[in-house]
Parts: sequence; structure tokens; C-alpha cells
Amino acid sequence: MPLVRIEMIKGKSPDYKKEILDIVHDGLVEALGIEDWDRFQRIIEIEKENFELPEGKTEDFLLIELTLFPGRTKEQKKAVIEMITNSLGSKLGVKETDVFMIINEPPLENWGLAGKQKG
Repeated sequence: MPLVRIEMIKGKSPDYKKEILDIVHDGLVEALGIEDWDRFQRIIEIEKENFELPEGKTEDFLLIELTLFPGRTKEQKKAVIEMITNSLGSKLGVKETDVFMIINEPPLENWGLAGKQKG
């Protein structure tokens, strides 16, 4: 049950945003083996004046946070980062230098699903 949060500068088309969501989901399915139905994703759009970009980044910059159950291998994490970054480049022309990704793995005891503690 990955939780995906994507922050970006406001102004892209609905089709562009849907493609980002699909690219991230496809990377999670392929690299981590999640179920296809498991889509807990959201895009947070930020006004340009409220999104301070590091030097050298463009308005295509994406900050992608993946929150996962613990237990994935280093190789799986590497694969998901590379798959998503490469697909964003090949399908949407996003430069790899405009993709910043972080993977969070809170312990299972910090997850609550359907009113029940997971761990």
C-alpha cells in the first residue's frame, strides 16, 4: 500500500498530470510488485511564487515522496527510482535532474488501516 505524494508547480494539463500518476504507478507495480488496484496517489500543485526551486531546476521539477511498508530491498528501491525517472524523461521529457524522489518507510506500528493498527 504505497502512498504517493507528488508536488509540482501549478499549471500542467490534466492529461500531463494523469501521465505522471500512471508513470509512478507503473514503476511501483513493476519494481515493487504492488497490485494494480493499489493506487493511493495525489498531486499537490503549488503556485510558482510559493515553490522555491533549487538552482538549475526547471518548472518541470517534481518532488515525489513514496511512503511504503518497510521491507523492500535496496535493489528494489533503486529500480523504482530509476524506472520512474526514466519513464518521466522518455514519456514527458522531464529531465532526470528535475526529479527528486524520497522513499519513507515508517514502521508497521505507525500505519492504521480501517481503524486497526497494522503492526
